[in-house]
Amino acid sequence: MKSHIIKKTAIIFLLLIIIIGAVQVFATDTINNNADNSGTEIINQETAGQLNQIKTHANKELQDKIDLYGSEPYGVTAFILSKIQMYSIPVCFIGIAVGAIFQYVIGIRKLDLRDRGLKLIVAFITILVICQVLPLIFAIVVRGWRG
Repeated sequence: MKSHIIKKTAIIFLLLIIIIGAVQVFATDTINNNADNSGTEIINQETAGQLNQIKTHANKELQDKIDLYGSEPYGVTAFILSKIQMYSIPVCFIGIAVGAIFQYVIGIRKLDLRDRGLKLIVAFITILVICQVLPLIFAIVVRGWRG
């Protein structure tokens, strides 16, 4: 029973990481494709300026992490973990809300859906805690024990 919940939690966590990565890759690819089209200008100057500002901020944040951790692999890992930490909050809150709906609204009449709601709530709270604590553990291990 517990292994089934752990498997579902792991699958949901991996899907979350894949979705976030796919969205970022697709957005970057779309921006690059739009910038390459010289004949038609889809993005106006104000939007292009905002995108450039976001890109500059992300590159600066990445460089700060690389400088803080002293190597590129550790810096990139810390940058990715901080993004996962940030994006996991709304995703997990939506998952907890869906689980609560299953448990308290739909589960009043159907007990199997009530159990599914409880499992969803437990899974998303577990994912939320892991995503919030993982960057801290990484920082302690890399900066504390590595020296």
